[in-house]
Amino acid sequence: MPVNVLIPTPLRKLTNELETVSAASGSIDSLIADLNSQFPGLGGRLTDEAGNLRRFVNIYVNEEDIRFLAGKDTPVSDGDTVSIVPAIAGG
Repeated sequence: MPVNVLIPTPLRKLTNELETVSAASGSIDSLIADLNSQFPGLGGRLTDEAGNLRRFVNIYVNEEDIRFLAGKDTPVSDGDTVSIVPAIAGG
């Protein structure tokens, strides 16, 4: 059973409008690489040129914020749910 990744509406144009996609288990870093190989350009929306997560992107593994876990080294296992949540600003 692969990792389920929930795609936010602004990024769905890169996933052929899919709300949920499957990716390989491993770490968040390898998951992003897998997503980018499946959906070219998606990795660039999540990470900067140096490979760091963009500041306006929040990623959760089973509802746990990876910033409070191991960041991009956070492990993901088959059956986990990864949520990509863009930060919302304005007021």
